Amino acid sequence: MTAPSPAPSPAPALRHGLDLALDQASPTPLYLQLAEQIRARVAEGAIRVGEAVPSERELSLIGGVSRVTVRKALDLLLREGLLSRRRGSGTYIAPRIQQSAALLAGFSAEMRGRGLEPGAVWIERSAGVATSEEAMALGLDLGTRVVRLARVRTADGEPLAIERATVPTVFLPGPDSVEQSLYEALAARGYEPARGLQRLQASLATREEARLLGVPTGAAVLRIERRAYLPDGRAVELTRSAYRGDRYDFVAEVRDVRSGPQPRAGS
Repeated sequence: MTAPSPAPSPAPALRHGLDLALDQASPTPLYLQLAEQIRARVAEGAIRVGEAVPSERELSLIGGVSRVTVRKALDLLLREGLLSRRRGSGTYIAPRIQQSAALLAGFSAEMRGRGLEPGAVWIERSAGVATSEEAMALGLDLGTRVVRLARVRTADGEPLAIERATVPTVFLPGPDSVEQSLYEALAARGYEPARGLQRLQASLATREEARLLGVPTGAAVLRIERRAYLPDGRAVELTRSAYRGDRYDFVAEVRDVRSGPQPRAGS
C-alpha cells in the first residue's frame, strides 16, 4: 500500500495571513484593494521587513485576480518604497534607512553599521584642474588639481544613492586611490574629516538618475551637498549626492534654545 503523500505546506500568502478577500463589487479598483491589504499586513507585523512577498502567480491564484492586477499593486508599492525588488531573487518588504543628519560618516561605515554590505558601481574616476565652483567651495587656488569620483552606492546590491565627490590631490593622489570607501582612503593617509556642513534639499529624479537608481523618472530624491573639513580647517571633500526618497529618512536632534547657548553649525 502506498503511503499517503504529506500535506502540502500552506502557500506563502496564507502563511502571512493574506487571505486576499477582495471585493469584486467595490468601486475601488482591485489592485488598490490588494495594495492596501499588503500595507495593512506589514503595519500589523504579519509580514516583517526583509521577508519575501509571495510571487505574482501565488497572489493571483489566492486573490482570484489576474496577474496584471497583481503586478499593478506591486508596482504601486514599489514606487511607495514599501517593497524592493532584488534582481533574480524576488520582491521583499523594504526597510527604510534612518540616518542622522548630524553624523559625519561615510556611506560604507553607515551601511556596515546597519548590517548591510556596501558596494559601488563606478560612473567616473578622473583627475583634473578644479573648476571655479569647486575651487570656491573647497577654498582652493585656481589651477589646483583635484580628483573626481562619481558612483552609484549600493547596499546588499540595491542602488540607494548617487555620489559625486571632489577631493584635492594633496589629500588623495589619484582616482584609483579609492577602492570602496572614500573616508577610509583619506583616513589611511592621515586626512580623516573631523567636521562637515551639509545642505539638504527635496527634489525629483532626472531621467538619468532614475535609470541609475532603478526608480521612476520624477521619483522623490533627497539632494545633499556636503563639505568636510580637517581638524586644521582645510576643506578635504565636496560631495553632492542624490538619495532615494523612498528608502531614506534623515533625522536630526533639536534642542530648546532656552536651555543655553548652542554651538554654531560646523563649529
